[in-house]
Amino acid sequence: MMNVINGGKHAGNKLAVQEFQIEPVGASSCSEAIRIGDEVYQSLNKVLRDKYGPSAINVGDEGGYAPPLEITSDALEAILQAISDAGYDESTVHIGIDAASSSFYNKKDSTYQLDGKKLSSQELEDYYEDLVRKYPIRTLEDPFDEDDFEHFVQITRKLGNRVKIIGDDLYVTNPERIKRGIQKNATNAILIKLNQIGTVTETLDAIEMSKKAGMDIVVSHRSGETEDTFISHLATSQESLFIKTGAPARGERTAKYNELLRIEEELGDSALFMGATLK
Repeated sequence: MMNVINGGKHAGNKLAVQEFQIEPVGASSCSEAIRIGDEVYQSLNKVLRDKYGPSAINVGDEGGYAPPLEITSDALEAILQAISDAGYDESTVHIGIDAASSSFYNKKDSTYQLDGKKLSSQELEDYYEDLVRKYPIRTLEDPFDEDDFEHFVQITRKLGNRVKIIGDDLYVTNPERIKRGIQKNATNAILIKLNQIGTVTETLDAIEMSKKAGMDIVVSHRSGETEDTFISHLATSQESLFIKTGAPARGERTAKYNELLRIEEELGDSALFMGATLK
């Protein structure tokens, strides 16, 4: 799960959506997925530079490009073009969105400010459904405000058979919030952040609880990172559906990808690549 375009609080542009990801699920191995992801990332560099000028390839907090865009679909179209220009299609490379919707939610009037419009929760749900229909979006993280469990339930019920609805701000790797989400069937996947809960033991407990409830696991970095590579081992050992660790750029992000390559080499034929389960 590679971050290729940054928006929201992670960039200096006007995109409300915080992260646009690519997911090279058509690869046959982790190393091939990293290569495909890097090729698409470099292809996107050219797409953005040609269309919006050299400033469009400045990067945000997690290494994704931060082009001067405001409309979500413009970012998605650029990513689709980059996938195609790199020689791939939507069967090989899926798209993921981390909306981080709490960042553009107005608690005073219970609306979301997105693409220059004010949307109610129901209108936002319809908006996501339209995006999923138009684009190969297969993961949707934090589509609503972090306390709006009910609309998480609704969108999971509506889209969960074809999209992984991931809870991050909804859960914050907190056991009590995870239990609440499980009871409500709020999501079908959860983002796990090791340093959010504090210890490896508590992290493993959160993973076990989520797995028992049938949720898929996504092990994640933080927007502020170091070159520590422990999460590469955590994701591998827990057979995480994805690892989310930024763009294939900047040392604190590439350190994790390089460690995944070393792990795969060490495991040899026993290495399991989860992308095959998502084709």
